[in-house]
Amino acid sequence: MTDDRLIIRQLRAGRDFAHNDPIAGQMANFVYVIGDREKGECVIVDPAWDVDGIVETVGADGLKVTGALVTHHHPDHVGGPLFGHDITGLARLLELVSCPVHVNRTEAPWVQAVTGIEPGDMVLHDHGDVIAVGAVEVECLHTPGHTPGSQCFRCAGALVTGDTVFLSGCGRTDFPGGDPEEMWRTLNQRLKSLPGNLMMYPGHDYGQVPHAPLSEVRASNPVLNVPELATFLRHFG
Repeated sequence: MTDDRLIIRQLRAGRDFAHNDPIAGQMANFVYVIGDREKGECVIVDPAWDVDGIVETVGADGLKVTGALVTHHHPDHVGGPLFGHDITGLARLLELVSCPVHVNRTEAPWVQAVTGIEPGDMVLHDHGDVIAVGAVEVECLHTPGHTPGSQCFRCAGALVTGDTVFLSGCGRTDFPGGDPEEMWRTLNQRLKSLPGNLMMYPGHDYGQVPHAPLSEVRASNPVLNVPELATFLRHFG
């Protein structure tokens, strides 16, 4: 998705990077590049699995990495140990590029514990903060439930959701830090006011299409249509 200045590029693990990693291909993570075409600057959302390959791809597009955005702390999104597999992520990115890592304030201790990066490497954000990428503005939306400090990123007509919500279903709430009540509030209250014409970009390639308008996702995704908490907990908690 691009206009005169805005770049939003969706990269899939196992297809666009981490080509020889069968686990990466199975996990089907999406990594996003958000940039300003005129400035030649970009940030990478959830760099993991093959950071060298991601940075190489960004460089081939003539872009300079000026930051990383973190949706949440799970290793398949930020790097770290997972099922006996050591995933490269933020720590490797910081070896390659000197840039800040933008993290929700609540999520920062979890990110540090999983990745080993230092507190000084992170810029902590609250709901509504705006990150500038050249002239492009990215708004941080705190969307807890999958993890305490999960966040989505809104940029012009796009919404990058990480594992908060997929095209069908939502992120699990039975991992450490997960909270089904907060997930219901996020899905059916916090995200409810967002315009339906936003193009939604999820954290995994779990759907028949890689992205879709939020209005279509609302119409088809059952987790976004549960008006009462008790009902949500009974079916999805």
